[in-house]
Amino acid sequence: MARIAGVDLPKEKQAWVSLQYLYGVGRTRAFQILEATKVKPEAKLDELSEAELNRIREYIDREYRIEGELRKENTLNIKRLIDIGSYRGLRHRRGLPVRGQRTRTNARTRKGKPKTVAGRGQKRGAKK
Repeated sequence: MARIAGVDLPKEKQAWVSLQYLYGVGRTRAFQILEATKVKPEAKLDELSEAELNRIREYIDREYRIEGELRKENTLNIKRLIDIGSYRGLRHRRGLPVRGQRTRTNARTRKGKPKTVAGRGQKRGAKK
């Protein structure tokens, strides 16, 4: 397995797919990296020479924030929003959707398992 930025990349997959195993590298960025380092995107990672792997490693280290550094930056950005008390920060603190989605229904991913509340719904013995 090729190791880049502390992550073992699968060697049996094409280079552009393998690079996407890095946090912060998606399809577009993977192709940009391979184009800049003059490596064929279709080549399997185990077919690449050590020199090509080193070129990719050095380019990524020089040009992009990935893995731990990027995760830390994202965490600090969210912490900053919470500390200044912005609306987005409050939504993060409460574990609710941040980007304007409705919460009356369809917010289970952020809100978690439904909590049954007493006194909601149809009353016992009430007629329709």
